[in-house]
Amino acid sequence: MSRVSDPGSPSLANPDYWWYRVRSELLELTLRDAVEGNQSGQLSILDLGSADGPSVGWLRTRGHRVGMDVDPRGLHAGDVCGSAMDLPFGSASFDVVAAFDVIEHCDPEDRALAEVSRVLKPGGKFLMSVPAYQWAWTAHDEHNGHHRRYTRNRAVAAVTRAGLDVERATYMFAGTFPVFAADRLRRRLTERGARTTPAEAAGVADLPEVGPTVERLLSGLSSIDRRLLARRNLPFGSSVVIAAAKPGRP
Repeated sequence: MSRVSDPGSPSLANPDYWWYRVRSELLELTLRDAVEGNQSGQLSILDLGSADGPSVGWLRTRGHRVGMDVDPRGLHAGDVCGSAMDLPFGSASFDVVAAFDVIEHCDPEDRALAEVSRVLKPGGKFLMSVPAYQWAWTAHDEHNGHHRRYTRNRAVAAVTRAGLDVERATYMFAGTFPVFAADRLRRRLTERGARTTPAEAAGVADLPEVGPTVERLLSGLSSIDRRLLARRNLPFGSSVVIAAAKPGRP
């Protein structure tokens, strides 16, 4: 499986893209109970991959957030430029570590997750999202610097190997999944020999163009997830979401 060098998050060029807006809503709906269940008061939060900013706005009201990304373009004052493979923080430094669409960029994944576990305080929470299903691999994954895609079981196994206790594991974007699956199959049939897009040549991965009508359709289909995720885990979807805890008392 060939890969290109990681060109940076597409959100750098498209922060208002419909998928980022919906993902932020669904992540909060799925994971807020894990954060609010932490009793340590003002939380210390490490936001890995924080150049992908549209997904974590809801976390910023929960405590003191430190952003970190290997790509400095999306960082702000007080954030840290660095790699998830070697976190520049002391052990047991954070109540919460969030890594939304980050771990698929890390190889080996076990090293990145071991670092997450190391910097978490006992009782601290790890929040993770990753792209789903290896059969959905296309050139889009390569241009995004991915090493793999996940099933829910594979994501749970990776987090468990890091010594974390999984509290919730679900798929997400079930409502838009038929559109996603059809698009990925189309890409696999048509992308051979496709040229690099202007955005990719400029150092930022490209996103599928979506008109206003299709955007309204996709956002509307996502209401299925909004209704269900508050009450139950979903059996399929284009993302996997995990909430886990480090053993021990806060």
